[in-house]
Amino acid sequence: MSIENTIKDQVTAHPVVLYMKGTLQQPQCGFSANAAHILSACGVENVFAVDVLADEEIRQGIKDYSNWPTIPQLYVNGEFVGGSDILTEMYQNGELQKLLA
Repeated sequence: MSIENTIKDQVTAHPVVLYMKGTLQQPQCGFSANAAHILSACGVENVFAVDVLADEEIRQGIKDYSNWPTIPQLYVNGEFVGGSDILTEMYQNGELQKLLA
């Protein structure tokens, strides 16, 4: 299976997918920690988190898949939402809570 197909399967099989550095319990960068904190603050319990540091193919593949150069990346219901800055903005204005409800 190609890395693109693997990623497509991940983002379509789970309602909320976060590609991040580290894990939800132990983020390995501030931006990933911010994204994990925001999802927790929104009450999301079932996040499928993918540690891009554990797999270089996924790390580069997700950037190609989304055409977005940075990590973390959030997908909701198969759609790319954005990275840390976008999540912060959406959370602050209430958009993210509506999207995740």
